[in-house]
Amino acid sequence: MLTFIKLGGSLITDKREAQHFQADVMRRAAQEIASARTANPDLKLLIGHGSGSFGHVAAQKYGTMDGVYMPEQWHGFAEVAAVARELNTLVLHTLREVGLPVLDFQPSASAQAEGGKLLSMAVEPIRCALERDLVPLVYGDVAFDAQRGGTIISTEAIFFYLAQQLCPARIMLLGEVEGVLDQAGQIVPLITPGNLDTITTALGGSHGTDVTGGMASKVQQMIDLVEQVRGLEVRIFGGTQPGQIEAALLGQIQPGTLIRND
Repeated sequence: MLTFIKLGGSLITDKREAQHFQADVMRRAAQEIASARTANPDLKLLIGHGSGSFGHVAAQKYGTMDGVYMPEQWHGFAEVAAVARELNTLVLHTLREVGLPVLDFQPSASAQAEGGKLLSMAVEPIRCALERDLVPLVYGDVAFDAQRGGTIISTEAIFFYLAQQLCPARIMLLGEVEGVLDQAGQIVPLITPGNLDTITTALGGSHGTDVTGGMASKVQQMIDLVEQVRGLEVRIFGGTQPGQIEAALLGQIQPGTLIRND
């Protein structure tokens, strides 16, 4: 079973403080992922992570998401890529410390976008890594864009593209909240294309700086994806409670919000 798991920027960084890596949270998450993989050797994983207070703060400063045209913006484009890579290095080292055979893939090295949409990215090396029981690692990054010059591609956008090629059974999106919340602050247990319009949820925004759209964008992308990838289930939850990530990967609990096709 192939599972994509995203360690959200709001989970592994403090998005309210520039370049604040939550090392203890990341270490616990890594240990739980490694334990789940040991318990179930058939579990194939692709891990992604957000940029949190690293990439998002720099991207907001330069307006990178909306396009890159002037020399100062191109300098900003490079800065966003650099700080996103710095966080990626911290995540990579933490995952390797717990014994995971992680192989890092830099999205901007091959990604091409147009109008802010990811159109292509090298998939075959990632497929080869999975076939050899390695754990590919991707992350939110910059990309050259045929219309905007440059832009930001979120981890969800990367998952969206890769899922259509690799057909995972599950996608798990982890953040600082325990699921998609309604207006009363209660977790919405199930979202489908059929009930999306009738659910009155507090989807917009996120705590701290997020230039890629917050929860509303994540939910809409995942609704679109479950309509395209047969049998795919997406689960949004916090991963903040000890043991939660491992238990979810092993199918022992069903936390947060489930997104699936009708």
